[in-house]
Amino acid sequence: MPKLAVFPKAFMVALCKDGSMRVSEWIELAAKLDIDGLEWYAGFLEMKDEKNWPIFRRQVEDHGKTIPMMCCSPDFTHRDAAFRKNEIEKQKRWIDMTHALGGSYCRVLSGQKRPELSVDEGVQLAADCIEECLPYAQERNVTLIIENHYKDDFWEYPEFAQKMDIFCKLVDKINHPYFGVNYDPSNTYLAGEDPIELLRRVAHRVVTMHASDRYLKEGTMEDLRREEAGAQGYAKRLSHGEIGKGLNDYDAIFSILKAQGFNSWISIEDGVDGMDQLERSVAFVRKKMQQYWSS
Repeated sequence: MPKLAVFPKAFMVALCKDGSMRVSEWIELAAKLDIDGLEWYAGFLEMKDEKNWPIFRRQVEDHGKTIPMMCCSPDFTHRDAAFRKNEIEKQKRWIDMTHALGGSYCRVLSGQKRPELSVDEGVQLAADCIEECLPYAQERNVTLIIENHYKDDFWEYPEFAQKMDIFCKLVDKINHPYFGVNYDPSNTYLAGEDPIELLRRVAHRVVTMHASDRYLKEGTMEDLRREEAGAQGYAKRLSHGEIGKGLNDYDAIFSILKAQGFNSWISIEDGVDGMDQLERSVAFVRKKMQQYWSS
């Protein structure tokens, strides 16, 4: 049976920008849910002080939960070698952070889709940087997980490997026991592509998953693909929603993952409308997990 975590999607500004919520408050809210762990974010304001790292780990473990996954956003597709070196050092610090919190998975990304980059050059830059981080991660028993991502909040350009073919090309280039895929079906819609097709292509490399859902506020998927492909900024037609009530086909997703032998962490990245919504999303995913893995 996979394990279930949650991510504080609704409280990112409060935890990372204005400090109106303390990390300990989020821990207390999340601990009441039917979950096994809390996915962490490297950008929580209080994570700047390393003395807080063991304190937060203890607070989570006192509730019988763990911190399995770290969410962070390295940018490896810059042509300047000094810039990339700095991003590698940041990634190593995030690996240390993951290890200190007791986690096993730390996210990596490709980087920004800078207009001057060719596909081959961008893939090579990202792969070289990730491969430089892998021995450091292995020494700390941390697996680096690359997500089919859309765009970090602080980036000028979308994810370089946003499109399925580029993402798969990058994944195929890196073969290491401490490297895998964090599959996010909703981000595939933002790329104007089919999340089930992507999953079929990378299922054998998936080691963690983000569970969320999206719904169309207006128009059709064809409208979305026509208008949003290659656009900067978040897709205007798509909105976060309660899991099980949006576009994602969790029966198809979980059928593929179960057949592949997936037995790791699923982290819910929804609940933008509050804890009641997050609780319903947790209940939906927990029920689906029971349906596909208990047998």
